[in-house]
Amino acid sequence: MRIGELAERTGTSRRLLRYYEEQGLIVSDRSPNGYRDYDEFFVDRVQQIRGLLDAGLPTRIIKQILPCLNKPRIIHFPDATPEMLATLEHELDRMTERIACLARNRDAVAEYLDEVRRDDRADGRPGARTAGRPDREGAAVADHVPEKAT
Repeated sequence: MRIGELAERTGTSRRLLRYYEEQGLIVSDRSPNGYRDYDEFFVDRVQQIRGLLDAGLPTRIIKQILPCLNKPRIIHFPDATPEMLATLEHELDRMTERIACLARNRDAVAEYLDEVRRDDRADGRPGARTAGRPDREGAAVADHVPEKAT
């Protein structure tokens, strides 16, 4: 597939895909006219790369751990440096903290939604609290815009 299709399917800009290629994270074949041609495999690979970048890992570390994404049971790096291991341990701790924070936020949002839905059912007005703005007691009131005098 060409770079535009890979970009569309992964939600990643073409520029970023070229950067991933420059960093050795993905590779493409070149057609006779010079267009990049990516294998279907790279749809998942780009999503994995984005997830690792979102988790805070630098591209130089991602490049080293990409082989593990192909064979998750074979995790051995003969060239793993103490710096790489320390970076991975630090990033693992950060990911664990982010997961805990996300779980707390998810639970808070779920609790809020449960409470709003419970109140709506008690009032017998489905969705009543979701329209307009809340009054002091938390009930929804319609926003009123005064009409212009002519």
